[in-house]
Amino acid sequence: MTRLTALRVRMRMRAGGDAGQTSFEYLGIAVVIAVIIGVLAGTTNIGTTVLNGILGKIQDIIDAGG
Repeated sequence: MTRLTALRVRMRMRAGGDAGQTSFEYLGIAVVIAVIIGVLAGTTNIGTTVLNGILGKIQDIIDAGG
């Protein structure tokens, strides 16, 4: 094991690692996208089209599962 790799392992062990960090990053991205779509849906026809498309795909998924 190289010295750099050993150092990284020791630092992660001390810091408790970064397990779960990626999930929070994805959640943050999803929230930002949801806010943008929400703003567009309330102010433009493009937003309404996007919203209807998303809701339609969600309904397709629900229908396929049942």
